[in-house]
Amino acid sequence: MRKLILLTLLMPLIGCGGSDDVTLEPETPIVTPDPTPDPAPSSACETSTSEVNWDALMNEDCESLSQYALFVDPSIPTDSPIAPGLSYQLSTQLFSNYASKHRFIFVPEGKTLGYDATGTFDMPVGTVLVKTFSLPFDTQVTGAGNEVLIETRLLIHREAGWTTLPYIWQDGEALLQVAGKDIPHTLNHKGESQSFDYHVPSRAECKLCHQTGGDTSSSIESIGLKAHLLNRPITYQASEINQLTLWQQLGLLSGLPELEQVGKAYDIFDESAPLTTRAKGYLDINCAHCHNPQGFASISGLRLGFYVDHTSFEYGICKQPPGWDGGAKGLSYDIIPADGEHSILVYRQELNEPKDRMPPIGRSIAHTDAVALIEQWIDEMAPELGNCQQ
Repeated sequence: MRKLILLTLLMPLIGCGGSDDVTLEPETPIVTPDPTPDPAPSSACETSTSEVNWDALMNEDCESLSQYALFVDPSIPTDSPIAPGLSYQLSTQLFSNYASKHRFIFVPEGKTLGYDATGTFDMPVGTVLVKTFSLPFDTQVTGAGNEVLIETRLLIHREAGWTTLPYIWQDGEALLQVAGKDIPHTLNHKGESQSFDYHVPSRAECKLCHQTGGDTSSSIESIGLKAHLLNRPITYQASEINQLTLWQQLGLLSGLPELEQVGKAYDIFDESAPLTTRAKGYLDINCAHCHNPQGFASISGLRLGFYVDHTSFEYGICKQPPGWDGGAKGLSYDIIPADGEHSILVYRQELNEPKDRMPPIGRSIAHTDAVALIEQWIDEMAPELGNCQQ
């Protein structure tokens, strides 16, 4: 008992100072080290961004189309491009087995396209053209529910020049396929079932259509950005406006003259337009990229540009093509005025064998409506345009 009393009396003296005080050391806090920071992306393609990935576009061939951040929803390349992307449409059809084409142009801020009256617009470094192809199951039905995404092609103007990148769609993602690919497809066209292999071109094949210079070592350029192919009305923000006027208002195009001075092509089905204008517009977009002095088919001597005189020898009037045997019909001349049936220009659009068909790539089946229009146009030519010896 006395020990307990003594301890109780001494308790107030403990910790009150002095050399015998007991000092309690504070606990050392436990510091959790910061996690190792993520390493910087080794490739611009790996950069995560909500804006267009210009760095990757200008410098790298990304494995997935989505890495370029071109669309709000990367799995839907047919709508809602990320700014400054803008959709555009041509006035006549580039035929690719009845595929729908969804076109977009991306031009870096502060840069503009330069107008050209007859040729391709001048496009600054940084310009990106995007074209997605989707095949219908029935050509008489429109809408995404009737189509399957096939491919998206990029045409990019880098510092070193233009380059092409083909992407193939599968399971909601588009992956780079530089070697090209054949994709089987079946569609219904006006009650007729047609099965074929849709050919996605390789990068080398892209150059056949897009080259300029007249040989396989030449550079490449865009095909469709010409005034007469873009001069058409479109709907923009719920209002109708001429497409070239819109580009001018948006600061995308410089040097545009009054619209009355701009050439204009028409769709082959637009019966309000002259037959010649419809036929020449179609041949321009489908054939003239090869059949011009700088194109892959320059050696043929056949010139099918929109502004080439269609009553001339160089447009095919009574002209014999070099290097082709005339096919099963043994035909001799590109165009025989008033005789579309025996004109090679019509016949080779009907043929599907790789060695015979025209264009040589880009289609696997014939565009029957266009063939009929071109034949009608030649049939209505004045016979005195040329006296072809048959």
